Amino acid sequence: MKLTGPLPSQGYIGPMPRCDFKLELDYPEPLAGVDEAGCAPLAGPVVAAAVILDRKCFPRGIDDSKNLRIEKREAIHARLVKCAAIGVGVASVEEIDTLNIYWARMLAMTRAVEALVESGGIEPAWVLVDGNACPRWQRPSKAIVAGDARCRSIAAASIVAKVTRDRLMADRARDYPGYGWETNRGYGTPEHYRGLEALGVTPLHRRSFAPVREIMARHDQPKLPLQESSPASPLSHTATC
Repeated sequence: MKLTGPLPSQGYIGPMPRCDFKLELDYPEPLAGVDEAGCAPLAGPVVAAAVILDRKCFPRGIDDSKNLRIEKREAIHARLVKCAAIGVGVASVEEIDTLNIYWARMLAMTRAVEALVESGGIEPAWVLVDGNACPRWQRPSKAIVAGDARCRSIAAASIVAKVTRDRLMADRARDYPGYGWETNRGYGTPEHYRGLEALGVTPLHRRSFAPVREIMARHDQPKLPLQESSPASPLSHTATC
């Protein structure tokens, strides 16, 4: 028998599983998948989405947003808007700095489900959340670690959250040019750091994040005048043996 592909000793681990409905079938419908985008960036809000899919009619190619090229994400997002129930929630930079990013993330996810209910009039029977914890709400829910790579509804929410936040940051890049938000979306890229050093901190920067605090501290520190010092006299030093 002729073997093709890498041998196990070469690191072959088989095909990676794709997200599907398998984990979701144990829960009642309507089921909402929830995910967020924007926890790590230095600037901008955190955005969450809640999505209820029609299991008989949904876009092909739904996957973790991180695994999709921008063109694919945009195309799937456009189709999701037409065939799925969607709610979006946002936690502002001020809320991130006040609550911390963890609780701001939970707030954004809570608002996303609330928006889903308010806009579509659909109360989910169950909510699946990406991660290891659910918000403090009185909803039947379960946290799924790596849910955006395993559950199709959570993956759909990851796409909506990512596209929504990327568009928001691209829009704000026009208000605050020089930081590269139209491409880095507020993440700590070299381009973004160069902008921070040259232009300073904007109202959209998260002051509770250490890199932003450090740059603010350097910019606020007054520059001391350069003082010339005369060479020390040889007699001012005592040699020891």
